Amino acid sequence: MILWRQATQRLQEWKVGPGRKPLVLRGARQVGKTTLVRDFAKGFGSYVELDLDRPEHRDLFALGDVHRILSKVQFDMGQTLTPGDSLVFIDEIQAEPKAIHLLRYFYELRPDLHVIAAGSLLEFALKDVRSMPVGRITYHYLHPLNFEEFLMAVGNTMAFDVLRTVPMPDHLHTNMRALFHVYALIGGMPEPVAAYIQQRDPTRIPAIYASLWKTYREDVEKYARNATERNVIAHIMTTAASALERVKFEGFGRSNYRSREVAEAFRALDKAGIFRLVRPTTSLEPPVLPDLRKRPRLQFLDTGLLNQVLGAYGSIVGSDDLAAVHRGRIIEHLVVQEIMSTNDHDDTPPCFWVREEASGNAEVDILFRHGQRLIPVEVKSGAQGQLRSLHQFVDRSPHPYAVRMYNGPVKVERHNTPAGTPYILMNLPYYLGTQLRAYVEWLIGEYK
Repeated sequence: MILWRQATQRLQEWKVGPGRKPLVLRGARQVGKTTLVRDFAKGFGSYVELDLDRPEHRDLFALGDVHRILSKVQFDMGQTLTPGDSLVFIDEIQAEPKAIHLLRYFYELRPDLHVIAAGSLLEFALKDVRSMPVGRITYHYLHPLNFEEFLMAVGNTMAFDVLRTVPMPDHLHTNMRALFHVYALIGGMPEPVAAYIQQRDPTRIPAIYASLWKTYREDVEKYARNATERNVIAHIMTTAASALERVKFEGFGRSNYRSREVAEAFRALDKAGIFRLVRPTTSLEPPVLPDLRKRPRLQFLDTGLLNQVLGAYGSIVGSDDLAAVHRGRIIEHLVVQEIMSTNDHDDTPPCFWVREEASGNAEVDILFRHGQRLIPVEVKSGAQGQLRSLHQFVDRSPHPYAVRMYNGPVKVERHNTPAGTPYILMNLPYYLGTQLRAYVEWLIGEYK
């Protein structure tokens, strides 16, 4: 099943763009990279796919010369590569570091060809690349399906249009919230989404995610540098559900592992795209400087995987407010995932703001950069007066804007912090994470 992806539009723009370079499509395994490219290939007169997990395709790059490689590919596959109308897809490129190096020569010697490479474990291979083709390739990150893509996948174009209407009509809030709860249950990985579309049976989803999680675990352990790191990775993936709050490396998951061992294992998991470490910062203005000395938070690749390790399906089904599920961890994770999904040039999660002083601590869930402003974003329901950490940020911020993602409809309010600082609070329903930039622009334009 072909699922609609926003990345297709980016590929179309790349196809006709001036000075086109080979494109490297990055992202974790099973997020749909190969399917995306195969669907995109339908717009070309000829298409060649090289899977470097196959020895006969991997061995082509031992020829070391782009012209000889392409000549043999055409002969072996019976395909004629026509300038301007042919796509060459090099899948699993991390399996052959020589192929990564040779991308620069596709750009220099055959700029008339459209070349896409994909690699889910690319970071593990980069250390073996003799010379990276810096400046001669472009990157694009593919994330799990976000709420926009989910709506299109299930065929609800009307809800898709409502989601993109700024501001959206209040009378449709309940309908959109119900759809978002389904998305929160299903998650954004293509396989479970496709299974749900085919049978509309959410009871099948946990088994699919259990299988995906097992695959990820076995896959990543192969790239551990030694037996100790392999054991630490296995431990992290077994006990990751315990990291609902900020991560402490030393003794993670009630283990005897040292801080350095756990940190190195997390770096391997980060390279594989399974986890991201969300870093704290004390910045009030750009640039955002992560504080590596302070404890980070853990961000899974996809909320469906988090649901799996937490066993959260039953809690989501029976909840009217996702903030009540696992002390708000699910919805906070999902909002961060939605924000990340809108950035196809990077897969680094936004930082969260902290103030750790003897007089008291504060923590704001997300810092969202808009131009030269850092907008504080809290993910929680409840009365405005409960936003103690957000108020502390506002008291120190050079601008008056703040956002709360919650269970209610779009609403903008003017308030004062307990210290007397006036500010403008935009309340947004959880399901508008992908629209945050558009709403911040609307807020700044309409409320001075």
